[in-house]
Amino acid sequence: MHRSHLVCIPLLLIAPVTAGAQEYPNKTVRMIIPWAAGGSTDSIGRIVGQKLAEYTGQQWIVDNRGGATGTIGHALASKAPPDGYTLLLGTNSTFAIAPHLYKNIQYDNETAFAPISLVAVNPQILTAHASLPVKSARELIALARAQPGQIIFSSAGVGATSHMATELFMNMAKIKMTHVPYKGGGPSFQALLGGETALSFVDAITVAPHAKAGRVRALATSTLKRTPLMPEVPTVHESGLPNFESVTSFGMFAPAGTSRDILGKVNREVVRAVAAADVKEKLRGQGVDAVGSSPEELVNHQKQETAKWGKVIREQGIKFE
Repeated sequence: MHRSHLVCIPLLLIAPVTAGAQEYPNKTVRMIIPWAAGGSTDSIGRIVGQKLAEYTGQQWIVDNRGGATGTIGHALASKAPPDGYTLLLGTNSTFAIAPHLYKNIQYDNETAFAPISLVAVNPQILTAHASLPVKSARELIALARAQPGQIIFSSAGVGATSHMATELFMNMAKIKMTHVPYKGGGPSFQALLGGETALSFVDAITVAPHAKAGRVRALATSTLKRTPLMPEVPTVHESGLPNFESVTSFGMFAPAGTSRDILGKVNREVVRAVAAADVKEKLRGQGVDAVGSSPEELVNHQKQETAKWGKVIREQGIKFE
């Protein structure tokens, strides 16, 4: 009798912990988006969050905390309780590029977060204003070599993927163009449409209708494969710069210290959500490719992106002023 009591005590202690993990989530989950409302990260977060709410029976609310290339939102998420009720949908602009540009980030990217899943990737289109006398990436390279520094390109800001894609392009093509950063992808594209700048890497969903109307010219796609949204546009890889690849990637993270049970459950639900036919269709409509991955695959992606963009930043001498 006495021995059986001793056996029961640990079981009683274990039971509530296991039950708690099984019950997650039992209240609203907050997803921090470290960019302003209306951008691609915000749109992806809302599409995926809606499906996660459907699957888990709890609300998933988007909390937009933009600024400083996403580092403000990342810092906020890093300080949240590791209970699974505050998660982060970050981009490689922040988890791979910003650490090479900002000296005083308030967190260590590699230790502050627990990886959950790579959610999606977004191809960009190398886009020229209609007045620029080029019809392909090859012609652009030839013109830039003939007129070093004279072609002006816009971006969503220093360190944004639109900026880094152009720096990678210049690095690989051995050309020099002049950078004008704007405060976001919207203003950058408006500058290109208005002819203030001649060139930019722009999200496919933004470019498509304007290219069709002849206001801008789509020269090449930033991914290794053509985007289904604009299948007629060749890749940079096909256009004379082998293995050129630049994407905006979106990954979900939790604060470090979040339990394995909760991380496992969120991973399963996120992978399930982005595999759902309606979610894939909505993301494809935004020009975005759904992914879904293991935490280990997200870690590997983060390491590869960090090394790649660190090299470009060093070789191109990019500094955040």
